[in-house]
Amino acid sequence: MKRDDLYDLAAFSVIAEHRSFTRAAAELGMSQSALSHAIKALEERLGTRLLARTTRSVSVTEAGETLLRTLRPALDDIATGVAAMNASQGRPAGTVRITATRHAVSSILSPVLPKFFAEHPEITLDILVDDNLIDIVEERLDAGVRFGDIIDKDMIAVRIGADVKMSVVGSPDYFASHPAPQTPRDLSNHACINYRHIKTGGLYAWDFQENGRPFEVRVKGPLIVNNSDVILETALAGQGLTMAYDDVVAAHVEAGRLVRVLEAWCPTFPGYYLYHPSRRQTPPALVTLIESIRYRAP
Repeated sequence: MKRDDLYDLAAFSVIAEHRSFTRAAAELGMSQSALSHAIKALEERLGTRLLARTTRSVSVTEAGETLLRTLRPALDDIATGVAAMNASQGRPAGTVRITATRHAVSSILSPVLPKFFAEHPEITLDILVDDNLIDIVEERLDAGVRFGDIIDKDMIAVRIGADVKMSVVGSPDYFASHPAPQTPRDLSNHACINYRHIKTGGLYAWDFQENGRPFEVRVKGPLIVNNSDVILETALAGQGLTMAYDDVVAAHVEAGRLVRVLEAWCPTFPGYYLYHPSRRQTPPALVTLIESIRYRAP
């Protein structure tokens, strides 16, 4: 392979990732005209169009997608190999791109970041906060953080958090005019604040367990929101019941602003895991992050 081919293939991969010549040129540190010339020359050498360009958008052609499926793993291996060599000569460096839920960021990542950055100043974390389950391979992410029971079996997963308890809560003002539910089935008589999943558009079904057996309850109420912070604020204002992570509401319960109900029925989830694709080499910066946040039982 000629040297120009490797440079141009790498440039094509960056354009395909950003779907933009402007952002790709900025990342590569070259002018848009030079980048456009490089891609045109690559397409001429290959005898096929790789990108479909208009004045407003850039998309990858079918031939381009075929090339990317082979090209991306090879470029990832090269980048990982270079990072490993650099790490062997000093401290790990580079950017680790991960996705995590809002709760995982606040409860697992944020508490350890000051110490992590102090010990590893050459590492940058690029965190995509999203409560939906993202395809980290398709989105070109290094890793994800989700509950252990929803991670694909072909991923390498490392536990980074303790089990997570759920709670159903309401404000004292709400319970002043509504008797507390005794079983999850009593929720049909209550104003429950529903959470709508942004990605699927569906409503979250509240999870419960009875004698170790899980079941779901579809609740109803006058309010549906796609943001958990807003839901908590609304529950604090006395507008209804909500199901939330217990560590999120614990301080409010302790202060008397919220009251737990149905405690015997609320489930515990098997904690957060950091997961990443199986590779011949794991980027040193990712290995360093994993070792820094790996869960160690007390």
